[in-house]
Amino acid sequence: MFEQSFKNIDDVLWKEAGCTTELDYTEQTSWLLFLKYLDDLEVERALEAQLTGKSYSFILDEAHRWSSWAAPKKDDGELDEDRMLVGDDLIEYVDGELFPYLQGFKGRAESSKTIEYKIGEIFSEIKNRFQSGYSLRDALEYVDELSFGSQEQKHELSELYEAKIKKMGNAGRNGGEYYTPRPLIRAMIEVVQPQVGEQIYDGACGSAGFLCEAYRFLRWGFDGAERKLTTKQLQQLQTDTFVGKEKKSLAYVIAIMNMILHGIDAPNIIHTNTLTENIADIQEKDRFDVILANPPFGGKERKQLQEGFPIKTGETAFLFLQHFIKSLKQGGRAAVVIKNTFLSNSDNASRALRQELLSSCNLYTVLDCPSGTFQGAGVKTVVLFFEKGKKTEKIWYYQLDPGRSLGKTSALNDADLAEFIESQASVAESEKSWILNISELDRETFDLSAKNPNLPEAEPLREPLEIMKEIAVLDQESSNILTLIKELI
Repeated sequence: MFEQSFKNIDDVLWKEAGCTTELDYTEQTSWLLFLKYLDDLEVERALEAQLTGKSYSFILDEAHRWSSWAAPKKDDGELDEDRMLVGDDLIEYVDGELFPYLQGFKGRAESSKTIEYKIGEIFSEIKNRFQSGYSLRDALEYVDELSFGSQEQKHELSELYEAKIKKMGNAGRNGGEYYTPRPLIRAMIEVVQPQVGEQIYDGACGSAGFLCEAYRFLRWGFDGAERKLTTKQLQQLQTDTFVGKEKKSLAYVIAIMNMILHGIDAPNIIHTNTLTENIADIQEKDRFDVILANPPFGGKERKQLQEGFPIKTGETAFLFLQHFIKSLKQGGRAAVVIKNTFLSNSDNASRALRQELLSSCNLYTVLDCPSGTFQGAGVKTVVLFFEKGKKTEKIWYYQLDPGRSLGKTSALNDADLAEFIESQASVAESEKSWILNISELDRETFDLSAKNPNLPEAEPLREPLEIMKEIAVLDQESSNILTLIKELI
């Protein structure tokens, strides 16, 4: 329904001098989509109010609504070219009037959880990159073809937007930090099994993939069968279930737009650096039932920031893991992606963090992911599944082997993870899975390396002299065959 419109928008952006990467394309598409969504939402709310005899106060004043500047229409529904801004006039209006007006909502909003605050925050963090008012006019007309009226339309738009995020994640530079493979996210959710009424948190939410998939799981299930939820439960999903934090401006904007397209009207995404929080200040009211996350790894945090953590380390992912352990309620569950070297690093911080995890949580499952799970990332990863409140006694490991090399043309899919999900439920041992008893763990190193003891023994390597003798025999056989052929000629 809307796929061609998305392609047309990309074509316009590709020709626009101010947009040079997939990151730029996604950023510019996002603010245009957001304003079209907001206009559709306001029109829908105004109509509902009219039908019930109530009044409705528009969030945006009339002069700054989509229908006034982006797509003014005649009575017959056709675009009114006499009222349309084009060229330099359009760029001057967007940069000099529209964006400053929208930015002002941040200071006027009653709460950071309101859509008014999100409007102000979004337009304070991004800028219009269109340099040509004619290109922008073309993009506006393609975006105006989109509609957010029905659940079916929102679903299609969310799928198209997810595809755009995936392309951005595969585009190199730092795009990969925005995209975690959705099959992996779904498998993590299937194991953790969040429930309606629980709060779900991602302190490094990127494009909000974990939160969007968790909403889909709670609302419809991954089998597509809509769950029967009460009005109260539906409201709970909208306002009091999902919490995300994101440091980077572009990711913050994408996360909000992604959640809106998935059905959350005013996403509770907070624009902040999670690691600046002193974890000693985290109280019970700040804790969550479920944590799902793929924190950035490889970064180096300054020493001043590390002071807020009991285990000092410059590794970003290790600081996030401390934050997540502290942020879980007693009995809360978490699934966190981390570099596989976390399991075996011999430095003091890694050993101390493994010891802390094992003593304060039940690390019940480790999923060992193959190379290529994350496109463009040169490191192997594991997923840690743990529950807060009791210490670890044994860990079930699963070595994921899709039977092929993973890459851009052969990405991870849901079928690859089906056996893991099924086996995890019964913690069955096999050639791919095994159990580590913590009583057997080396207390000096706390080494949790994913070393599969159940793999079939490989054939022993042959001695070099034996191989050379075989080569000599084969050479002699080849020589004899050639001699026979010459005699026949």
